[in-house]
Amino acid sequence: MVTVAMISALVITKRTAKGRRRLYPLEKVMLHLLPALGACMALFDIVLIARKAFSGCPVAYHEWLFRCSQLSVWAAVLLVSKCDYWFSVFSYRILCFWWIMRPFLWIPHLQRTFSSLEALRCLKESFAFLVDIMFAILVNIFRMKLAALKSSSIEEPLLSFEVDIEEDRHTGPGIAHRYWHLMTFESIGSVMEHGVIKQLDFEDLLQLPTDMDPLSCHNMLLKCWHAQQRNDCSHPSLFSTICCAYGWPYLRLGLLKVLNDCIGFAGPLLLNKLIRFLQQGSRDFDGYILAISLGLTSILKSILDTQYTFHLSKLKLKLRSSIMTVIYRKCLCVSVAERFKFSEGEIQTFMSVDADRTVNLCNSFHDIWSLPFQIGVALYLLYTQVNFAFVSGVGITILLIPVNKWIANLIANATKNMMEQKDERIRKTGELLTYIRTLKMYGWELLFASWLMKTRSSEVTHLSTRKYMDAWCVFFWATTPTLFPLFTFGLYTLTGHHLDAATVFTCLALFNNLISPLNSFPWVINGLIDAIISTRRLTKFLSCSEHDPQLKQTGVSSSSSCSNTNSDIVFEDMAVVICDACCAWSSSDEDEGVLVLDHLTLAIPKGSLVAVIGEVGSGKSSLLNLILGEMKLISGSTYTNGSIAYVPQVPWILSGTIRDNILFGKVYDSKRYSDVLQECALDIDVSCMVGGDKAFIGEKGVNLSGGQKARLALARAVYSGADIFMLDDVLSAVDAQVARWIISNAILGPHMKNQTRVLCTHNFQAIYAADTVVVMDKGRVKWVGNPADSSISPYLAFSSLKELDISPHIQTQESSEHVVIKAQQEVLVEGEGIYVSEEAQEITDAELRKEGRVEPTVYKNYAAFSGWFITIVTCLSAILMQASRNGNDLWLSYWVDSTGNYEKEYSTFFYLVILCIFCVVNSLLTLVRAFSFAFGGLRAAVQMHNGLLNKLVDAPVIFFDQTPTGRILNRSLYN
Repeated sequence: MVTVAMISALVITKRTAKGRRRLYPLEKVMLHLLPALGACMALFDIVLIARKAFSGCPVAYHEWLFRCSQLSVWAAVLLVSKCDYWFSVFSYRILCFWWIMRPFLWIPHLQRTFSSLEALRCLKESFAFLVDIMFAILVNIFRMKLAALKSSSIEEPLLSFEVDIEEDRHTGPGIAHRYWHLMTFESIGSVMEHGVIKQLDFEDLLQLPTDMDPLSCHNMLLKCWHAQQRNDCSHPSLFSTICCAYGWPYLRLGLLKVLNDCIGFAGPLLLNKLIRFLQQGSRDFDGYILAISLGLTSILKSILDTQYTFHLSKLKLKLRSSIMTVIYRKCLCVSVAERFKFSEGEIQTFMSVDADRTVNLCNSFHDIWSLPFQIGVALYLLYTQVNFAFVSGVGITILLIPVNKWIANLIANATKNMMEQKDERIRKTGELLTYIRTLKMYGWELLFASWLMKTRSSEVTHLSTRKYMDAWCVFFWATTPTLFPLFTFGLYTLTGHHLDAATVFTCLALFNNLISPLNSFPWVINGLIDAIISTRRLTKFLSCSEHDPQLKQTGVSSSSSCSNTNSDIVFEDMAVVICDACCAWSSSDEDEGVLVLDHLTLAIPKGSLVAVIGEVGSGKSSLLNLILGEMKLISGSTYTNGSIAYVPQVPWILSGTIRDNILFGKVYDSKRYSDVLQECALDIDVSCMVGGDKAFIGEKGVNLSGGQKARLALARAVYSGADIFMLDDVLSAVDAQVARWIISNAILGPHMKNQTRVLCTHNFQAIYAADTVVVMDKGRVKWVGNPADSSISPYLAFSSLKELDISPHIQTQESSEHVVIKAQQEVLVEGEGIYVSEEAQEITDAELRKEGRVEPTVYKNYAAFSGWFITIVTCLSAILMQASRNGNDLWLSYWVDSTGNYEKEYSTFFYLVILCIFCVVNSLLTLVRAFSFAFGGLRAAVQMHNGLLNKLVDAPVIFFDQTPTGRILNRSLYN
């Protein structure tokens, strides 16, 4: 009746809703077929109850109420499906959730039905239960499609809401097979066919679905995060954001999870009834029904388990993709002051470890309620089989839980210490790779390698503790299934009961369902705690302040001259306006009263060239960072009008080709590209390279000189065509002739002459070529004026300008062009240009991958690293361990067979002793296998790392030029 009341209320409130959705043929059939089947079955049951009542048999009141309510629900569904607003009713969130919970109310009724042992009645009620579940799934599919349509509004809709009739006719047959393809994963058939023929490559993979596109995932999570920040500005929560973005799809997966858990217990119960049927020797058809039901149950459980795992994996991939892209975006948008609070290692940990732990929330949250549910049901069913004898077997398992927990804590502490040493080792390895040329020049590589080996030894010490504790954990986990039958059936027989096949095999099946939740529960708790900690760490990072993407930033107070009503008119001809700005790098500096820029006011007109000069530490670079929005604005305001291109003092070079670095995602324009190369004095350098501008320049521009890096970064800015150029001392890395060329042809050239240019420099020619000179001193603007003004002379007396030859202040463009071309031709003749061999380019561009099967030599080498004796002991103990486990089961089966024989050959004590021997032997072999495997793995890890390090320090310098540092670190870190 609750369902009918909810549907009636929704019909009243949603009757004015718009947007009737066109159904695919299969959906239309299912929408009408399932309620019709449910109504027919309910009507049939009402007829049977009425017939029973007319014949004089007593009928309980709740039977009438239950069947009538079922009929009314399905009748209401059929009526609403004929209305125009049916989609708004059925896709309502509360009703969808109720349809999920409604089948669970059937459980007490199904329990009474199955206790009657009437096969036909059990099948009928099970079919009605299945119809209820299928309709709940169908309703939630409608809800998913509605959510997909709403979420697509973040960008442009991929599909319109209304489906054209002609299109529906053409795609109808394909849609009819859509759900069958989803259930059987037929879409990967082409991938499997290609995999049989050849080695799979990226081109063979399927096209990524729209909902799994990283951009869609990023937009969804970012939208929810911004909403979370608006709702709770002081304490935003990433966990709440994840619930907002993926909570409802994740909640729907709980339906598959609970169905899978329930069907998992149907197998042991059906097995019990089938064995008892065979023991009774009956000849009716119940045995066929039970056998078929047992097979169908296994198939259905496999389907549900696979679908749950598949959809959960999809959801985890989307969550992981969205978290990593949001973190990556944050790294690009976070202010410089906030960025320095986190090291590169911490940010890498955010994107790897913390992201993975947060994604594991998807597993932990369903397991946190599913595991107690499985444990409770399994214990109850065990009680129905062996009474309280199951307490002895379960007691051993429960006693091992705190032991496993204690071991897990030791493993966690060892892992923490190991990760600290690993971070230190990776840091030293990075330093080794960075300064490898210097180390080889002085012959210090072996000394540095010995320091690194000391750190590796400490890491291996903690790693060995972790692996040996893990071996104990594996030992307890593997011996528990053998100890359970020993204690349970021993106590059961010692209390005077007789074992039979149905009891034994049912208990074994139930305990197999019980052992995994009992062992997993501590790990789920640990995983949940780790996930919560990681979400808090990520929340702290994502809550960092960003530089304002808007054109205008405002502090606590602003100057009256900048806050008047005519400010827009004043700012219209200005590229940059700074009004009484007080800035600090971070909030902590603000609290301590440390101001980097103090009451700074400056206006830069559009199209002007502004030279910013001053002594070291006077605030020149800080001024550029203020304009870029990278500083904490305490008071005052800033205004920028147009896009900005920034060239820092230390050029940032992309690991790629010359062209990739200059274009940086822009469309290639050959004329503009060649002009930019010439203006930035890069054309001669590029012509010296094998491959030209497509030459791979190595990681961080390792193949380039300092001047070439500066000119490459400048060329990238010039090609971008920005409105405002921020140039931070770009001329200091080049010689005087090249500096004159860049000033005349780039800074004053055709691509920049009409743009606004702010240049921090000590170059005398650039200062006199500027329209305005700004003198900075101790974070304040000391003087602003024209370079031709005689009052500028006192400010040009700092030491960096005294060494300049100021005789010809400004050379003509023709003169400087002649000088720089002559200098570059000399370099070309002497052959000092950059040479990147084709072999080096190929090695750097793509990493070779082995294809086909793993060669036997790989296994042979690993066994040799571990030690042949340890390898043989590990393999032999694993074989004997499984043999003793099978012998334990065979002996238990023999014991069960002997209980039916009245002339017993042996006593119960004898069977228990033999069973105990099997358990002890299995436990010892398990212990040997676990520790030999841990010892061999540790030995192989040490041998492989030592060999890798020796090869690394002995490699020639060209190897480090051709191999990215990240690739070497990955080998050292993970392999």
